[in-house]
Amino acid sequence: MKVWHRQLGDRISQVIYHYLPAFRWRNFRLFFGGQLLSMSGTFMTQQLTIPWLVYDLTKSAWLLGVAGFVQFLPTLLLIPFSGVLSDRWSRRDLLMIVQISGISVSLALTILTFTNLITFPILLVLSVLNGLLKGLDMPVRHTIVTETVDDKADWSNAIALNSVMLSSSLVLGPAMGGILIATLGVKYCFLYDTLSYIPAIFTLLAMELKARPIQSLTSFRDTFGKLREGFEYVSQFQPIRAILLMLALHGLVGMSHVALMPIFAAKILNGDATTMAHLSTSAPIGSFFACLFLSIRRGIIGLDRVIITSQVLIGMSLISFSLSRHVSLSIIILVFVGCFSILSITSSNMIIQTLVPEDKRGRVMSFYALAMVGTMPFGNLLAGTLAQNFGATNALIICGSLFIFGALWFYAQLPGVRRWIAGETKSFSWEKLN
Repeated sequence: MKVWHRQLGDRISQVIYHYLPAFRWRNFRLFFGGQLLSMSGTFMTQQLTIPWLVYDLTKSAWLLGVAGFVQFLPTLLLIPFSGVLSDRWSRRDLLMIVQISGISVSLALTILTFTNLITFPILLVLSVLNGLLKGLDMPVRHTIVTETVDDKADWSNAIALNSVMLSSSLVLGPAMGGILIATLGVKYCFLYDTLSYIPAIFTLLAMELKARPIQSLTSFRDTFGKLREGFEYVSQFQPIRAILLMLALHGLVGMSHVALMPIFAAKILNGDATTMAHLSTSAPIGSFFACLFLSIRRGIIGLDRVIITSQVLIGMSLISFSLSRHVSLSIIILVFVGCFSILSITSSNMIIQTLVPEDKRGRVMSFYALAMVGTMPFGNLLAGTLAQNFGATNALIICGSLFIFGALWFYAQLPGVRRWIAGETKSFSWEKLN
């Protein structure tokens, strides 16, 4: 019986490793499992608990937008320097700092909510701290993925599976958050977030990463010099510049539905915290299926077509969501929003990480994160301002329309992106043959 079970386990492992080769690597398995739990707590807090608590405390659409702006503004300021550190310091050590600091902030939120001392100003201050941690975390989290996989042929699969992990966390986090808010209260969401950091810390300690050549930073001038070098690379190289500008537009208007979700859940769809949890979980479900498609897919050829198609469909889906007045229909539309969004974002990630040189990857990914997330504070503020003046429905129609126009601009940039992908892919193939 033991032999039969062992043979069955070996066969299952062979099938998994064939279709998902990144799981062959122990470091990646540890990273994937630990971060799945940790990020579910993080997304529960960022996507559901804090926005719902802000709206519950203030009943203001504008202050909801301000809270989103304040939460992500520090991210905008810190991300570029995080990319420099990612290229010049141990990425695992940086992630450990993030995890330990994150559990401290989450513990403070837990204590304040359990003692009923939480107020809107205090929530803003802790949101700033969360934003600082996110600014340090994002470039490092993206770049360390390739470090956990020793074979470059498995990088694209690891990047896609990392997106599966993030999307799964986005599903688990808000779903559990909605249940906790409806049954036990907001404070237990923060308690779960605090506890979720523990496995992430232990799995990071268990990873055995190969040493990589690291050049130390000798001064602030050296730091700014490396930052300027990375900026010149992404700004002067047309394919990367086009991809990053489109990601910036995605952060500015393509995520506007997230900032306005409490208004749609409570006012337009006449729901409660459970309704918002269902809506918040819908997009990650679509993201999950998109990531599965990308994880099974091999190589990066053709991802440029995936990006442009997804971008047009995101804009159309946002407009459709704004016009929906039925919870079930809104949930279905948001599934498509999540699917198209992750197809666009992760395809861009796969192209950039696969083709950018190792010594610039951290800085380029910092600008990738800056383009995608660093613009979200302004997107939240824009969405809140538009909703305050024109209503939430018209705000999303405007944002969706702007995104479609941006997609048309990106279509004109595709020839340069395709030439870059084709040229670099040929170089990789030639290196393998030799």
